[in-house]
Amino acid sequence: MHNRIRKIVALAALMFCFAGSYAQNLKLGLLVYGGGGDWYANPTALKNLAVFCNQQLGTRFDPQEAQVEAASPDIFNYPFVHMTGHGRWVLTDAEAQNLRKYLEGGGFLHIDDNYGLDEYVRPALKKVFPELALVELPFSHPIYAQKFKFPNGVPKIHDHDKKPPKGYGLIYKGRLVCYYTTETDLGDGWEDPEVHNDEQEKHVQSLQMGANIIQYVFNGAGA
Repeated sequence: MHNRIRKIVALAALMFCFAGSYAQNLKLGLLVYGGGGDWYANPTALKNLAVFCNQQLGTRFDPQEAQVEAASPDIFNYPFVHMTGHGRWVLTDAEAQNLRKYLEGGGFLHIDDNYGLDEYVRPALKKVFPELALVELPFSHPIYAQKFKFPNGVPKIHDHDKKPPKGYGLIYKGRLVCYYTTETDLGDGWEDPEVHNDEQEKHVQSLQMGANIIQYVFNGAGA
């Protein structure tokens, strides 16, 4: 399993460096989880992110995301998995163990708190990596300086309670394996603009930050 996901990431990185393109028809993953939270909250988000990356980064992602569970062996087919929602996330022991293997083996998890998820994310990640703690990434982190530059870190897409947006990371053996965004609503920003009546500027900013995450993962910086 570990070798498989490393090979997928390596192939994608190689094609990006030498042909301006990632592996054709690779899908972005969407984490399906239990506990009652709405993992399906942003149905157009990953489709729009895939299309934007195809246009801006030269990728060839399939616009249809792959829905995958943490305990499934299928998760090892997807180097990038996104998670969102407003509510409860509960990990079983089997899910935590498999998710750890996925992340140790080269996989990458992006979690975007769609407001209401935070109190469940932190204990769940602690179950996956008891020895690690989430750390706030500095604005100088390369995830903010890929094709699109964000010198002030992750952009603020929706105001809600007016708190500043935050980007946290889990770093395993020197590698960022999980990027966790809060107080921003990146995933909402990826959706069709009319879903949340987002300004075009905010919609584009969110997609640009999403593209940075993808580029960071697939160009080898996250591997």
